Amino acid sequence: MAQNPAANDRGPASPAAGGGAEPRHWLRLLLIWVPLSAAAILVIWFVWYPHLPPGDMTDAASGQQFDIAVLAVTAAPVVIGVLLYFVYALVVWRARPGDDGDGAPIYGHTKVQAWWIIITSVVVLWAFAFGTYELIVPAGAGGGEGPSPIWKLAGVQTAAWSPGTNDMLQVQAIAQQWTWTYRFPQFGGMETTTLDLPVGMPVEFHVTSLDVIHSFWAYKLGVKADANPLVDNVAYVKAKQLGGFEVRCNELCGIWHGAMYNSGQVVTPAAFQSWAAGIETKERSIGVLAALPPYTLIYDPTVVPQLGRNLVKVAGITGANGYYYPPSDPVQP
Repeated sequence: MAQNPAANDRGPASPAAGGGAEPRHWLRLLLIWVPLSAAAILVIWFVWYPHLPPGDMTDAASGQQFDIAVLAVTAAPVVIGVLLYFVYALVVWRARPGDDGDGAPIYGHTKVQAWWIIITSVVVLWAFAFGTYELIVPAGAGGGEGPSPIWKLAGVQTAAWSPGTNDMLQVQAIAQQWTWTYRFPQFGGMETTTLDLPVGMPVEFHVTSLDVIHSFWAYKLGVKADANPLVDNVAYVKAKQLGGFEVRCNELCGIWHGAMYNSGQVVTPAAFQSWAAGIETKERSIGVLAALPPYTLIYDPTVVPQLGRNLVKVAGITGANGYYYPPSDPVQP
């Protein structure tokens, strides 16, 4: 009986010839991926979100907390999909013991490539649109915007601050090796080493430096702005809760960089008014306000060295305003 020559050219038997059709792997993966992604999203939003940094003490901080949660929700299905495919491939498509053959050649798959381009483009464009919107709407998201901010707090006037109004409180954060001081132009330009803020009142920070580059980082306030000499860097924030916070330098600025921090607190408007007015009265009575340079958005470092010594003697403000280190410092520059 003659044999068909073509029968010898068919190659190895297909999976169907072995007694079963190839499983629908994409459907398997989809049925596993959907519940895992849904569970991850629920955990992130309802369990993790309330505890995400930097908290919700201010509008800037809560905005950053919201941004992190949204981006985590966006990333979770993508990460789960990648890991799931990796594990599935190891389990289902791994080489069996004794199998030394090569895998089937792959020449491309138009539908897979098209869906890959579409899905990744949607994810990237969504992240771009969301990130851009969040940077603009909350007035720079607590970051310094330079001397001429592009985005400001909406509906807020820049008149002198007073309790019970929606006026803007201006606070100047002055960096120097290695301490922070704060000036309040609406209270006679008085200067302190602690930072009190009124709850519910918009604040306009003006961040600058008297020597090297520093970084004003009030973590719980959600504010981080570079402090550069002869530069005014503006940042906006409004506190929503009472409580304490710390201010640190987040830019390596010398040997005592790690010790360059002080504290502040968010208090009621009445308590803030009493605190600020009390310090202004005290500094005026002992001559500190007269010794301070006129309030300005930047200061020339070459004219303040002697001022620091005078302030330490008169008011005990250690290190203010520039180039003076008390005898208690273990290392003198």
